[in-house]
Amino acid sequence: MKTDISFKRINKLAIPALIAGIAEPLISITDTAIIGNIDFHGKESLGAVAIVGSFLSMLIWVFAQFRSAISSIISQYLGANKLEEVKSLPAQAILIVVTISVAIITITYPFAEYIFRIYGAEHQILAYSIDYYEIRIFGLPFTLFVFAVFGTFRGLQNTYYPMIIATLGAVLNVIFDWVLVYGIEGWIPAMNIEGAAYASVLSQMIMAFVAALLLVKKTSIRLQLVFPFNKEIPRLVKMVFDLFLRTVALNAALIFAVYSATNYGTDTLAAYGIGIQLWFFGAFFIDGYSSAGNILSGRLLGAKEYGTLVTLGNRLIRYGFLTGVGLAIVGFACYYWIGEVFIQDQAVLDRFYEVFWIILIMQPLCAITFIFDGMFKGMGLTAFLRNVLLFSTFIIFIPSLILFDRLNLALHGIWYTFILWITARGIPLVIKFRRKFLPLVEKS
Repeated sequence: MKTDISFKRINKLAIPALIAGIAEPLISITDTAIIGNIDFHGKESLGAVAIVGSFLSMLIWVFAQFRSAISSIISQYLGANKLEEVKSLPAQAILIVVTISVAIITITYPFAEYIFRIYGAEHQILAYSIDYYEIRIFGLPFTLFVFAVFGTFRGLQNTYYPMIIATLGAVLNVIFDWVLVYGIEGWIPAMNIEGAAYASVLSQMIMAFVAALLLVKKTSIRLQLVFPFNKEIPRLVKMVFDLFLRTVALNAALIFAVYSATNYGTDTLAAYGIGIQLWFFGAFFIDGYSSAGNILSGRLLGAKEYGTLVTLGNRLIRYGFLTGVGLAIVGFACYYWIGEVFIQDQAVLDRFYEVFWIILIMQPLCAITFIFDGMFKGMGLTAFLRNVLLFSTFIIFIPSLILFDRLNLALHGIWYTFILWITARGIPLVIKFRRKFLPLVEKS
């Protein structure tokens, strides 16, 4: 039976994934908005969250690649009607990624001060960065556990349960944030930036518990460890390693960007912190269609439905582009209100408003890039993704950032660099996809 890639089917996968995608960055956005409005050292706290958020995003994105690798392998086996052969894979992958996360905590916790000095943090911002990180890092094993479970669900063509889990986590984080950051008079003292960190960890723990429960109760996959290792573990590790190098390159760009923003002063750093959180929000929003492409492309490749795969790519370009345009329109309509949600400091807002339009106009281009990025992950073409990110970061992003800095473009230069980076990532993926699969369509 031919795989269904109708508008209804794509959106049945994309909309829950979109909601789940929004929920993930909402944890960081909530921290940013609530912390930016505290009365005591709000700007310094916001700068600390921006710095720690960049480092944590690096850790999470590097090892969350297990999600994409698991999803790719399971969806391909599902398309080939051989799912029984990989049922032991998820539990083994979870064991590996959680063990790695515990090792990361052990290694980084004693050296938090040195890590954030590399980012340019000092004085009060450095102190807050250390306080925030030494709490939030304990949520990493739970986050990576959840991402591995999400990958399993996606491989099974199910984005509904990840949506439920992610939405629950985001709602809980808002509640915990409000209570722990501001406190409840006579009951809970205001914990400021530390309260935001505790709120995130609590939310992540609950998400992990619910994720495990739903996977066991609602699918045929079990979390019971079975040895020896599944035959696909070597391919999983190879894909994760490719995506690891890719994500290191991606986060090298983010590190250079936040370091540049730090050099321009506290106001600029805070404005960058708001902007990058909104950029992440747009990326995760578009991730709905990217996830649909990821899920369906793996299954279509496993079933060798190449014509349908090309049609899927063409449709997702249109859907993603229109989604990006919609995001930009909403952003322009709410331009000044969005900034005031995060902070009331006029100096920070002035710098943010100067560059917010750049973030908005790149959304359609981001959409196309992220969609094909998702499709390549779904098809397991991780080596090409790795090479594209290495090229776009070290040949395009970093030299452009240095050039714009020397031209004294400050925050404008950082966001102009992001546009060049996204373009350099997206164009090769579109070309490679068409060159690889159009000939296969003609042969079939």
